[in-house]
Amino acid sequence: MRQTRRNMGARGWCACAFAFAFIAISTLASTAEAQQTRQPRNLIELFFGTREQRFPEPPPPPPRKAKPPSTVKKQTKSVTSITTAPKPPPPPPKIENARKILVVGDFVADGLATGLQEAFAASPGVMIEERSNGSSGLVRTDYYDWQSELPAMIAELRPDIVIVEIGANDRQQMTTASGRLDFRTDGWFQEYERRVTAFGKIITDANVPLLWVGLPAFRPQNMTADALTLNTVYRRAVERIGGEFIDVWDGFVDEEGRFILTGSDINGQQVRLRGSDGINLTAAGKRKLAFYAEKSVRRRLGDMTSPDLLRLDAGSLPDLLSLPPSEIQTLVKTQPMDLFDPELDGATELLGAAPLPVSSMPTPRDQLVKDGTLPPPPSGRVDDVRTPRADAPISE
Repeated sequence: MRQTRRNMGARGWCACAFAFAFIAISTLASTAEAQQTRQPRNLIELFFGTREQRFPEPPPPPPRKAKPPSTVKKQTKSVTSITTAPKPPPPPPKIENARKILVVGDFVADGLATGLQEAFAASPGVMIEERSNGSSGLVRTDYYDWQSELPAMIAELRPDIVIVEIGANDRQQMTTASGRLDFRTDGWFQEYERRVTAFGKIITDANVPLLWVGLPAFRPQNMTADALTLNTVYRRAVERIGGEFIDVWDGFVDEEGRFILTGSDINGQQVRLRGSDGINLTAAGKRKLAFYAEKSVRRRLGDMTSPDLLRLDAGSLPDLLSLPPSEIQTLVKTQPMDLFDPELDGATELLGAAPLPVSSMPTPRDQLVKDGTLPPPPSGRVDDVRTPRADAPISE
């Protein structure tokens, strides 16, 4: 009994000593870990300590020095350099006798003139003169009177062709000597057609070709409907006085005749043709509007619209007097050839006009007519049925 109690006491003391030792080691380990900033140790390091490294770690590399700005800039340029296309050559200068095209009208005419200038930029024989007033028309003569302004323009510029684009601002009340006329009434359209005719006759009476470009479609539906009606008035009045009406309607509507913002340009590519307001034209729209008038201009001016037009002036022609004598050809004047005397010798007959010699032998026709017989066929022909001679060779 006493022996058992002694064993139990010894075991208790051993357990207590082991617990105190474990607590002491844990306290030391936590203190060491608090002092060192490294990863937690494993169980072996807790009992046997940390193993020293045989080969110490190399020191960290020094920080890189920043390169000077000039070097960085050069490297950036070499990496991000973008090659751009060369600028197009400037258009050729216009020749002195270039044909002048006068464009008159409202803000749509301004865009038309811009498109025509681009169309004929490479043609030295065509010059575009633009005389437009953006807010003008044929209704408000108190604001701008085209009837009095246009003759002075024609006398000053002496154009070869006059192109008219007007009417987008004329959808309003008209004031006449007899009173005011409301838009869309019969009296308004009669007076408006009279003004269109008078305006066009200023051009045709000056013996200048008249090209009247119709209105395109617009986004407001009522404005589009009015543009269709006004185009009918323009066509009827212009063709009556000998001008040419150019219809551009199909270029700015879809297949169902509705207004479009985006459509095909002159190359068939889908582009934006109108501005956000649905009234003004974009750069592509101006070029497309000018495309319709361009065809008529090229037909009327012919070779003057060609980009390859030669400039035959003193600067481009060679100096014939400076050539050596051997290269100057001497002109020899000869008498014109007479069709009845090609040899210029006074003869009355052409070479070979003498009659052919007549053969003394009668022809087979003459024998048949006179004697009623034909000459014997040549020997060996299929119709030669004569009896062969005795001494004739026999063919195998």
